[in-house]
Amino acid sequence: MMHLVTGGSGSGKSAYAEEQILKAPEKRRIYIATMLPFGEEGRLRVQRHRRMRRDKGFETVECYTNLSGLEIPEGCAVLLECVSNLTANEMYQEEGAGEKTFQAVTEGIRSLKKQAGTFVAVTNEVFSDGISYDASTMKYMETLGRINRELVREADRATEVVYGIPVSIKSDSALRGR
Repeated sequence: MMHLVTGGSGSGKSAYAEEQILKAPEKRRIYIATMLPFGEEGRLRVQRHRRMRRDKGFETVECYTNLSGLEIPEGCAVLLECVSNLTANEMYQEEGAGEKTFQAVTEGIRSLKKQAGTFVAVTNEVFSDGISYDASTMKYMETLGRINRELVREADRATEVVYGIPVSIKSDSALRGR
């Protein structure tokens, strides 16, 4: 089962995604961290997320690129935090996929989905500010938007967290009604 969780910065999407994993029937929980901690702000964000996970039984695996090369224990609960950072890493890091970022990210997520029992992926909604950015940033946003569209199509469930309130975008019941 794949659940895609999205929302703006500070929306509560990470906490919601963790709640979903804690409700999963699998006892083994893997947290895949994709954020390269740049500078003080990045270091503080990593610390905050670690505090949030403390005592929740997560095993943390850091994976900044090449998600498809990651092997996890079969049938465990997996939280991928987050697709947005993974996309940036694949696009801009020397060891990343560069022009093949879309394929690298989507294939990596498909690989994890096959291995996991419950799989929750967190991503960001990045287009709502209406601002035009430089060409590199626009390319990133367009790639992430394309990845998000593909993932929501493949997901069993999709939720947008708005001001801490989860809003169902795609649910299991909607799939049964097809």
